[in-house]
Amino acid sequence: MLTATPLTGHNSLPAMDDQERLCRMARDVARKAYAPYSRFRVGAALLCEDGSIVTGANVENRSYGLTICAERSAISAAVSTGKRRFVALAVAGIDAHYPLPPCGACRQVISEFLPADAAVYFCCAGSPAVTSTVGELIPFDSLTELADSAPHVPERP
Repeated sequence: MLTATPLTGHNSLPAMDDQERLCRMARDVARKAYAPYSRFRVGAALLCEDGSIVTGANVENRSYGLTICAERSAISAAVSTGKRRFVALAVAGIDAHYPLPPCGACRQVISEFLPADAAVYFCCAGSPAVTSTVGELIPFDSLTELADSAPHVPERP
């Protein structure tokens, strides 16, 4: 889902209203998740540098290793439309009673596409959101140097 409504705060951490809006959108899209096995629905809302928001939900598979997490779903949807620059990401587990951080695989994909200072919010219905950054989630990202030196990698954030 693409939303072209511009948000504020693109040069630093997004404003509080942006955080709340991203968390709300992540919770809303989590209701569309395909999670028949775990019954654990997760949504993500990705704020693009141009102010648009791309959402994604987890899509499970009987072979659990083929499950697509919400964060990777949103990033894949954004990249598929040509977007490459992102400001913030909100992740919401609507069946959790506490905010959930991204898994290791998602952290790796997030670090590929979002800069180290990009905001990452973990949201749920019953608790305040936790605010972090990509750099805090994956502090020793040695692969950044590899991506920066690769001539085939377009528009590294």
